[in-house]
Amino acid sequence: MSKVFFTSESVTSGHPDKVCDLIADSILDEAIRQDPESHMAVEATIKDDLILVYGEAGTKADIDYEKIALNVMKEIGYDEEYHVIVKVNKQSSEINGAVAHDQISAGDQGIMFGYADDETDDLMPFAIDCAHKLAKKLEEVRRATPCLRPDGKTQVTAEYVDGKLTRVDTIVVSTQHTADVTQDEIKDIVMNKVIKPVVDPKLVDENTKYLINPSGSFVLGGSWGDSGTTGRKIVVDSYGGYAPIGGGCFSSKDPTKVDRSAAYYARYVCRNIVANGLAHKCQIELSYAIGEPKPISVYVQSFGTSKYSDDELQAIVLKNFDFSVANIIKELDLRRPIYRQTTNYGHFGKKDLPWEQFKKINL
Repeated sequence: MSKVFFTSESVTSGHPDKVCDLIADSILDEAIRQDPESHMAVEATIKDDLILVYGEAGTKADIDYEKIALNVMKEIGYDEEYHVIVKVNKQSSEINGAVAHDQISAGDQGIMFGYADDETDDLMPFAIDCAHKLAKKLEEVRRATPCLRPDGKTQVTAEYVDGKLTRVDTIVVSTQHTADVTQDEIKDIVMNKVIKPVVDPKLVDENTKYLINPSGSFVLGGSWGDSGTTGRKIVVDSYGGYAPIGGGCFSSKDPTKVDRSAAYYARYVCRNIVANGLAHKCQIELSYAIGEPKPISVYVQSFGTSKYSDDELQAIVLKNFDFSVANIIKELDLRRPIYRQTTNYGHFGKKDLPWEQFKKINL
């Protein structure tokens, strides 16, 4: 019998890195709303009361960067006073020239991974799926509970026996709070309003460990407790470490940036390999070169969970999916202001997103 443990984490919208991701994606959505052809890579950094918005923008949109950043802070639930510095330049003409061919080309080189398995209804690995659900529930409870504040983290350790999910070994939840609440009160709120409504009772037992605010007091949070920067939560945003990551972040980038759009399409492909019953697990690696309209390589794996060989599965994928940048943008309809809804609780596994839709695969 082989027993292993696997852990994934998630964070709430008030985590300082996620604050910056939401500012960046809010700016991107506003740019695309006004000008669907916008080429954007505008990011944010935050520390204490200072927000720096910076990057490159190739757009006809008239964007009030300061207003967007301050509105995001209020929306998340931070009521402190913030100051915004903006340093946004026009996109490099060299990058623009590489992208703007007759056929849309990749805005940069890079590798991207997609993944799906049938471990959950969302076709995501269990640990990251559960961690996201806990973080989302924590946010929901926090907004209705005055003693809880926006910053928070969750973590789930799953136990596998002979490759099968058997139980939840450990759940960690850390939540920012006001100074007038006790840790016992917080533990009661988190256990009864966050953990129990989310985690399947069949997967917990008397040996499951619950670590709620294990560091103790967590009054100082958000940018006042730590700095934040766009694009630092790439494992949280993808598959929780269960599958490889390409290394490029998603938030802030328009769909010509294959770090984002090709990663979405790779998930779309893997999800549909699994959803069509062709494999229990599927992973794909893509690579692109700046200025090239199609990928340099496509590599499909099923980890022995398909009746087809990986070579056969790859042939099926190439027959049914077009990995050119132009097609990715067209097929997934990515020139729309849809990116704010991707920012928190993972970019994958959300049923309304275009790369999570079912596509019939022809053999």
